[in-house]
Amino acid sequence: MASSSELHPPDEGDEDSRNPILITDAAQSFDDQQRARVRKYTVMMAIRIPALVLAAIAYSAWGNGWISLLIIGASIPLPWIAVLIANDRPPRRDDEPRRYEYRAPASPSIESGNHRTIEG
Repeated sequence: MASSSELHPPDEGDEDSRNPILITDAAQSFDDQQRARVRKYTVMMAIRIPALVLAAIAYSAWGNGWISLLIIGASIPLPWIAVLIANDRPPRRDDEPRRYEYRAPASPSIESGNHRTIEG
């Protein structure tokens, strides 16, 4: 049986012939996902130290405490944001199965008030 490369020989100038073909729709491995999330977390948390140094430099350069407080205030939510981003999973693909399926109730949940009563 002839392979794909025998049927269509790659052209020297063809861009597609130099790029590998994706043969799977497999998701990124969990280790790769975690590495990417740890990298994002580290970068965001590493911004805090230069922000404090920048606040000190801004205060010494301009003598204005409001600018320094603004820089420090902007760095306060960084740990919270970093944790949210680091714990976030990649977005769902369209072909991923959904776990929750809504089904409309077959009968009303509250009974109607028209019941025959037996008085005795």
